[in-house]
Amino acid sequence: MRSFIVGCVAALFVALVGGLVLDTLQRPADTAFATTGARN
Repeated sequence: MRSFIVGCVAALFVALVGGLVLDTLQRPADTAFATTGARN
């Protein structure tokens, strides 16, 4: 039972850290798609 709880806590930790990392790496759409070579 203890290993199950440790696994759940580890999965929660990985999910939270992954979410924070992806949130900091994400760029807003107006920045991500603003290029000087885009066609009008």
